[in-house]
Amino acid sequence: MKKEEIKELSIQELKAQIEASEKAYRELKVAHAITPSDNPAKITKDRRDIARLKTVLRQKEIAAEKAAASEK
Repeated sequence: MKKEEIKELSIQELKAQIEASEKAYRELKVAHAITPSDNPAKITKDRRDIARLKTVLRQKEIAAEKAAASEK
């Protein structure tokens, strides 16, 4: 997923995407441990994508907290 696509997702969509990505990452790690993968760089790429998703999620959560605090 590109950065622009990630930023367009809602908080709920981000959480769902993180959950799906983490599940796929865990499965890939297990498969790689049993039989070496054709593309081991995919493990690194997936891990970084999960980190990007979590970063954007946290940014949106902070922005929502600030918006809620400013309304009070």
